[in-house]
Amino acid sequence: MKPAEKSTKQNSSQPVKSNWSLLMGAAFLMATSAIGPGFLTQTTVFTQKLAASFGFVILLSILIDIGAQLNVWRIIAVAGKRGQDISNMVLPGLGYFVAFLVVAGGLAFNIGNIAGCGLGVNVLFGISPITGAIISAVIAIAIFLNKEAGKAMDRFTQIAGVCMLGLTLYVAIKSSPPVGEAVAKSFMPDTLDIMSIVTLVGGTVGGYITFAGGHRLLDAGITGVGALPQVTKSSVSGVVITGIMRIILFLAALGVIAHGLTLDPANPPASVFKLATGDVGYKLFGVVMWAAAITSVIGAAYTSVSFIRTFSTGIDKHYRAVIIAFILISTMVFAVVGKPVAVLIFVGALNGLILPVTLGTLLVAAYKKKIVGDYKHPLWMTIFGVLVVILMTYMGGYTLINDLPKAFL
Repeated sequence: MKPAEKSTKQNSSQPVKSNWSLLMGAAFLMATSAIGPGFLTQTTVFTQKLAASFGFVILLSILIDIGAQLNVWRIIAVAGKRGQDISNMVLPGLGYFVAFLVVAGGLAFNIGNIAGCGLGVNVLFGISPITGAIISAVIAIAIFLNKEAGKAMDRFTQIAGVCMLGLTLYVAIKSSPPVGEAVAKSFMPDTLDIMSIVTLVGGTVGGYITFAGGHRLLDAGITGVGALPQVTKSSVSGVVITGIMRIILFLAALGVIAHGLTLDPANPPASVFKLATGDVGYKLFGVVMWAAAITSVIGAAYTSVSFIRTFSTGIDKHYRAVIIAFILISTMVFAVVGKPVAVLIFVGALNGLILPVTLGTLLVAAYKKKIVGDYKHPLWMTIFGVLVVILMTYMGGYTLINDLPKAFL
C-alpha cells in the first residue's frame, strides 16, 4: 500500500522470499471479500432449497474458483500490472470497460455490505441498523487513515476471518448435521441448480473479488516469475478459506433443516444460528454478520479503487482518500435510500457474468510477450481457465435469460 511496497520485481525469475503474513493477508482479503452478507444469505437459502445436494454445488464452485483464481493471480504477478492495465494492453479501451463494471458492482455491493454491518450491530447492541452502519463505516475508514493501511487491513481481515470460522463451526457442531448424507450428495446430487452455481461462483470470484488478493500482492511487491510459488499458494489458500466457511455454514443450515425446523425467510442465516444454539446463537450471528460485512466493505473499497488508480496520477497519489470517499458514499446511500434489494440481486448475478470477460482477457494476455515477457503459462492451467470461461458463459447466459427475470417479479 505504501509507495515503497509497489512492484519492484516485475518479470524477475529470481525466487522471491516467502512472506507468510503478506501471503495470508492477501488470501484472507480475497476470502473475507467473498464472505459477506450475500454469502451468508445465499448459502442458507440454497441449502434450504437443495438440502444435501447443495454440497455438489459447493464442490463444483470451489473447483471453478480455483481455476479462475490461479490464472488471474499468476498472470497479474508475472505481468506486474493490474487487471485493468493488462486488459487495455490486450485491447485498447477494454480496461476502462472492465474497470467500470468492477467499480459499479463494487459500489452496489458495498451498500449491501454496509447494510450488513448495521444489521450485525443491531443484533448485538439493539441500536438502529443505520447508526450501526455509520459506526462500522468509521471503523473501516480508520483502517485506511493508518499510514500502514496495508498491514492494518491484512491483520484486521485475518482476525475477523478466524473469528467467523470459529463461531460458525461451533454452530455447525451444535446443529448435528447429517455429514454422511452431505458427503454422498456432494458427488451424486438429486438435483442440479444452475443459478445457484452462477451465484456462488459470482459471489466468490466474480467482479472485484477475483482481483482483491492479486492486486494486494502487487501492492506489496510480490510479483515476477520467481514469486509464482507464493502467489499460487496464496490464491489457493483464499479459495480454500472461502470454501471451508461455505461448507461449515452449509452443514449448520443442513443440520437445522434435517431436524425439521424451518428457516425464517426474513433472515435465513440468523435463524440458522438461533435455531441451532438458542438466544446465544442469535448474538453469535450478530458477530459473524458484522465481521463478514465489514471485511467485505474493506475488500470492496480497496479493490474497486485499485481498478482506477492507474488511470489518474491524482487518484493514485490520494488513493486512500478515494477509498474513504468510496466507503462514505456507500454509507450515505444506505442511510438515505436503504438496501436496494433488486439492485443487489442484479449485481450479484452480473459478477458471475463479468468473470468470463476478465478471465478470458487475462488468458489472452498470458500469451502476449509484451505483457508477460518470456513467461510460459502452463498449458493445463490455460485449459482449466478456458473451461471455466466456457462453463460460466453458458451458465451465466442461461441464468440471464431464464432465472434472473424471475428475481424481479
